[in-house]
Amino acid sequence: MATDKQRQAAKKNVRKAAKAAKQQRSLSKMPKATKTALGKQGAAVAQRKRSDGSEPKTRQELYDEAKRRGIEGRSKMGRDELARALGKN
Repeated sequence: MATDKQRQAAKKNVRKAAKAAKQQRSLSKMPKATKTALGKQGAAVAQRKRSDGSEPKTRQELYDEAKRRGIEGRSKMGRDELARALGKN
């Protein structure tokens, strides 16, 4: 059986989760330009994955390679910046 302290902590966590969920921005609430940009970005990722899968294509794969090579500032870089830093197209 849970103690009073545990019940209070659980209630607090539920309230925090509900508040965070309420603040989340869903795709339906985003501006049309943002939705379009996200769609184009997703299509570009899909195209990269369909073409020659021998070299890293995703940001996470590029990040892992940059980490292995010790490239500074990699955590703040996007996919394209990581690819340029690694000398890839």
